[in-house]
Amino acid sequence: MTVDIKKTDDIKSIYLNQMKFYPELACQPVFEKNLIQFKLSLQDVYKCGLTKVTNQGTGTITYYHQIVIEKDGSNNFEHKSFVNVKCWFSGNKNHTVAKRNVLPAGFQEPEDLEITTSLTENAPVPMLKVGVRQGGSIVNGELNVNPGTPLQMEIYLDKDSAPIYGLLVSYMQVTDTKAQEETIIFNGCSVDPYLFENFNTVDGDFLTAKFRAFKFPESTYVQFKGTVNVCLDKCRGVDCSNGKVGFGRKRREISGIPPDPNKVFEVSMTTFIKVDYKSEMAREKVKLEIDTTADDRNQTNSNSLDARPKGGARNADGTDHMRVDTEEIREELKYTLLETNAAAGRARVSLVATVALLLAAVARAAITDV
Repeated sequence: MTVDIKKTDDIKSIYLNQMKFYPELACQPVFEKNLIQFKLSLQDVYKCGLTKVTNQGTGTITYYHQIVIEKDGSNNFEHKSFVNVKCWFSGNKNHTVAKRNVLPAGFQEPEDLEITTSLTENAPVPMLKVGVRQGGSIVNGELNVNPGTPLQMEIYLDKDSAPIYGLLVSYMQVTDTKAQEETIIFNGCSVDPYLFENFNTVDGDFLTAKFRAFKFPESTYVQFKGTVNVCLDKCRGVDCSNGKVGFGRKRREISGIPPDPNKVFEVSMTTFIKVDYKSEMAREKVKLEIDTTADDRNQTNSNSLDARPKGGARNADGTDHMRVDTEEIREELKYTLLETNAAAGRARVSLVATVALLLAAVARAAITDV
């Protein structure tokens, strides 16, 4: 997909939404004489954050993205404008329309029926939006968050589609944008709720899931790739192991999500966040603390947390778990050091008490001899 934008002198910066500082060259604009051009691959939609929407009935595929244009405004203020870009391909597969019994039992049509108005309306193609929130602020690839920060992912529909459709996340994968990847949602289920919780919803068109920021050792960017089902009205919830009805399941023995007759679209989406330590001093402090703990325990450790999914998910390189940095190591370290210091203190107190008892026994023996 090629997008051409006329070049003007007042354009200060132009980039794909949420990807202002993303280093991938294929996602950056190319400047010609009078044009600014984006070339986005439709083969690998995740590479530059394209969203792909597939109509399950007609086979029509729609791709869309958003371009941000920053211009110099008055009073030294920056002015941002957003350009929505979209392209679609008609489906080639045949489809049939199924007749449903939508009238209530006992309904009778009047013999004389006068038609005064004919109204034909088409449901909109859903525009899916995804974001990661820290407190009240949206986090994206332009801002940095510290490992261990509590975050919340939000997936929701645009205002035109929200009254018509519902959502369910069927699959999600997290990668370092290079070679390491891990499945976190499989068949609508959180593989490891400790790492990433199940998605929940109140009204069906707005999904949320809580997690803590984690970091891959070889990259500061974390990319989430997801497949989302879009259903008429509301997607069917699934039974969680805790007895609640939600949009995630923990039962590994089920090979797939039961087909939902209301599913009308399937959406492939992605979002990026930038996770790194606020300073090199913080990074080195974590490494030093962990190395010290490793010496005390005679174990080998690193500044990574083993997050081993119980479902047996594997990385692309064949390893069976993911190594991610997290601030929670510091909490474990604090408790470990406190326990060690407390044990040492108890040992010293015990030694002093023993010496005192021995001295008292010697004194009593001396008095007896006299």
